[in-house]
Amino acid sequence: MSRYRRSQNPGATYFFTVVAYRRQAILCDEPIREALRKAIASARVKRPFFIDAWVLLPDHLHCIWTLPADDGDFATCWSVIKRQVSVVCGEAYRRAEWISVSKQKHRESTLWQRRYWEHQIRDDTDFARHMDYVHFNPVKHGYCRRVSEWPYSTFHRYVKEGVYPMDWGDGVDVTVAGE
Repeated sequence: MSRYRRSQNPGATYFFTVVAYRRQAILCDEPIREALRKAIASARVKRPFFIDAWVLLPDHLHCIWTLPADDGDFATCWSVIKRQVSVVCGEAYRRAEWISVSKQKHRESTLWQRRYWEHQIRDDTDFARHMDYVHFNPVKHGYCRRVSEWPYSTFHRYVKEGVYPMDWGDGVDVTVAGE
């Protein structure tokens, strides 16, 4: 059995990639978006964290969270979020032919890949690179031509706050090691 070691530093900032099972293009569907919104709010009641950035794409999402100074347990938050979305949307998106013995054993739905990618942000430069990567991702994957065209992103929040101009990313190539 694999043993995954994850950094769990209280107060740290993390970049995450979470993927739909078998890269299904379902995450932007309204029922899943609504369930995800509610699950995140529910998880944040018991284990608060700040969402620095978020982008939701059809088959995966990227986000950056900053944890509270006394809590480094993001794994529980992801478990709660993925589980709640699976409970609410699981039947509608269930693919019986994809239920393996392992999925049954772990009581998993066919909505999410079991694991996710996490990276602890090291410094301000790393944070800025990952923020740009999150917001540019819809363009990178060809879902839109301009960052401002993608509706499922915190980019619009940052435009309102004056962090990014509306035309940010036009003609920019944003890459981050690891993807």
